[in-house]
Amino acid sequence: MVNSYDDLTDGQLVELAKVKADDFAPLVERYQERLFRFAKRISYFSDEDTEDIIQEVFIKVYRNLNGYNDSLKFSTWIYQITRNAVIDAIRAKHTRPQNIHLEKEEMVNIFKASTDIAKETIVRDHFDRVKNIIDDLPYKYKEVMILRFLEEKSYEEIMDIIKKPKGTVASLINRGRKMLTKEARQQGLT
Repeated sequence: MVNSYDDLTDGQLVELAKVKADDFAPLVERYQERLFRFAKRISYFSDEDTEDIIQEVFIKVYRNLNGYNDSLKFSTWIYQITRNAVIDAIRAKHTRPQNIHLEKEEMVNIFKASTDIAKETIVRDHFDRVKNIIDDLPYKYKEVMILRFLEEKSYEEIMDIIKKPKGTVASLINRGRKMLTKEARQQGLT
């Protein structure tokens, strides 16, 4: 038996979990925090609601392990399931997320990564204005910007997660960047 699961790939852990239920725990440990952060970032839900969503995600993942197609990266597959669970939860509450929950550091990072503003001090000094600029972005742009610049997903992974063609993903990211840059200029941040 394997002493350390840390050295195993996601694919190897999936194969172990298919045989023995206890071997699913390392996948949960590996992804729980990341998925919680991602779900929290793309929704307005409380920590408790987000934890419930993530618990449902892991139940769904476990139940569908045998149907997992290894031509898709496991991380992409589980992010896709998480995104869909968040969307389902939003629909269940009959509301759309207006303000995505981002920590101050995350907002600074997404703003720096997606605009031509290089000076971090400018962003930090005008954080409230930066927050409003990001909050005012339409949801579809915020979502891809979070996946690209905070979750550090490739275009291909984003494409698989949101089920949009690569050109659409690139356009959404490009338009989101342009919107952020334009608004930053209008507010005198550049």
